Amino acid sequence: MSGSQGALLLKKQLNDIKKHPVDGFSAGLFDDSNVFEWEILIMGPPETLYEGGFFKAKLVFPKEYPNQPPKMIFLSQIWHPNVYTSGEVCISILHPPGEDAYGYEQASERWLPIHSVESILISVISMLSHPNDESPANIEAAKEYREDKEAFRKKVARCVRRSQEE
Repeated sequence: MSGSQGALLLKKQLNDIKKHPVDGFSAGLFDDSNVFEWEILIMGPPETLYEGGFFKAKLVFPKEYPNQPPKMIFLSQIWHPNVYTSGEVCISILHPPGEDAYGYEQASERWLPIHSVESILISVISMLSHPNDESPANIEAAKEYREDKEAFRKKVARCVRRSQEE
């Protein structure tokens, strides 16, 4: 699929999300002339430490989309085992397609062209609800999540408060 076909697919997905909004997030373009960079707002999932938060993020799609995954980067500060300190989200479906060189993930868990913006964002919301501390991007957050839940909870609460003020 060429970049123009990827652009058409992204426009369709954006229209679908606008027509049929999904609870938990909103999505749009930063700039109407660039369909490859999306502005995302994720609402902290109910009954999680992130509840009440409004976390800004961006999805950056490669020209090879949908054959290659986008990158998702939180612009709001967020403390989570599966989010690098840079804000980049680290979950299986955003990893390049094919076999994992380390044998941790199966190819079926990694990026597949059938994933959509909606399925990515639902996976990120699920990640917020259920951190995977077995394969962390942020080792310090994962260690704290396992060993000092109260300190972890306090850091997340600060992130939630900051996100409400942005």
